[in-house]
Amino acid sequence: MKKVKLWTAAALTAALVGAMAGCGGNSGEETAAESSAGQESADAAAGGESGEETKGAAAVTDPVRIATKPMTEQYILGEMLGMLIEDETGYSVEITKGIGGGTSNIQPAMEAGEFDLYPEYTSSGWVLVLGHSAEGMTDEEMFQELKQEYEEKYGMTWLGLYGFNNTYTVVVRGEVADEYGLTKTSDLAPVAGELTFGGNPDYLEREDGFPALCETYGLEFGKVADIDIGLKYQALASGDIDVTNAYTTDAQLGNKALDVRALEDDKHLQVNYYCSTVVRQDSLEKFPGLEDALMKMDGILTDQEMANLNYQVEVEGKDEQDVAREFLTEKGLLEE
Repeated sequence: MKKVKLWTAAALTAALVGAMAGCGGNSGEETAAESSAGQESADAAAGGESGEETKGAAAVTDPVRIATKPMTEQYILGEMLGMLIEDETGYSVEITKGIGGGTSNIQPAMEAGEFDLYPEYTSSGWVLVLGHSAEGMTDEEMFQELKQEYEEKYGMTWLGLYGFNNTYTVVVRGEVADEYGLTKTSDLAPVAGELTFGGNPDYLEREDGFPALCETYGLEFGKVADIDIGLKYQALASGDIDVTNAYTTDAQLGNKALDVRALEDDKHLQVNYYCSTVVRQDSLEKFPGLEDALMKMDGILTDQEMANLNYQVEVEGKDEQDVAREFLTEKGLLEE
């Protein structure tokens, strides 16, 4: 049975407290969460050696806990992951949707053992979590290094690549674009001081995000606002902000009713953000068959397919569960 939770302030506080406790005790000893997970894994293995073939649910009663960032794309991906896990393994699934702050809060919660897995983007992990520069790295080199460093530093790994690349673009309100003649990002330089930029915490803080954008294009905005990633287009439409960071798979970019414009990245700043599953290694041990289920996501989505799924939810008003199930069924990964 799949449970869906909304992320609350209390839950976030608990996760961060747990993460800080884990960091403070990082002296080579197991944290409480790691010790508990290890014991559960051992208990499950001992209880499951019955010689009978099973999908694994009989041996493990705990749910597989999935986290998602506060954006439609992640909600859809979280549903896909949950459905494949349930269908392939029989384990129950618990999805916590819309964790504010994205990677900045999910990663420490993962380290604290609050979650088992979540969808993440390659350059987000490489830059925001590991603190590296994405320049000069091929996509294959980055992915292999990500897997190695996550395993060594965090006891986690990356499984599969979904196929689509959701990289950054800069979006402005249509009336602002018309007023100042904006078509490419470099056009912002002479007028940025009169505009308000609204960005989510991940983008504003990360080295290859807002700081790199401003440095590369010589931008100094009149005001910078910290907004949740799920509210950026609403803020644009209401005039609270003039410019924001967006993604190439955003459904709103194809919505004619919303007058926004994506600016050309004429200095080729942006790097690639391929989506994959970050999962705790002790969770793979605890839930036999989980890895095979997660690898069903490998290579199933193109940029256009992801944008279309986002459009169905955000513009057409469909439920993300229905959209996810229909897509997986069409791909032959779920039975009708």
